Amino acid sequence: MESVWDYPRPPRVERSAALVTVTHAGQVIAESRRCLRVLETSHPPVYYVPRDDIAPGVLRAADGQSWCEFKGTASYWDLVVGDSEVPAAAWSYERPSRGYEQLTGAVAFYPGRVGECRVDGEVVRAQEGDFYGGWITADITGPFKGGPGTRGW
Repeated sequence: MESVWDYPRPPRVERSAALVTVTHAGQVIAESRRCLRVLETSHPPVYYVPRDDIAPGVLRAADGQSWCEFKGTASYWDLVVGDSEVPAAAWSYERPSRGYEQLTGAVAFYPGRVGECRVDGEVVRAQEGDFYGGWITADITGPFKGGPGTRGW
């Protein structure tokens, strides 16, 4: 078991050999054993998929940006699979801050905005709230930031 309260602040980026899959509208849109996992105090892990392991043509640059005090400016991506379009289904750091350069070229998906995310075959539960994109699996314990009243933690 991993407690999110044992994760560091500032966040740590680590390689993961777990099989990560993202599906939407009946199609596998990402599959990788080369993901990066970002661990930050009070947050479930976020998996960043190398862009080379994402199906071509399913991501379209979206409007808007946000800023992380550690990783820098985040860009957003709409997901387009057949007739299904999901606004801001994913994000990336195109020019991350110093210390987070390894995130360049990788994309994180919001598990609550796509059909399904899995880690080594286990279906991921989405982190509560509309801003954070953590991936909750059976071996991750909270409480987690993201729900009502937790933004100020």
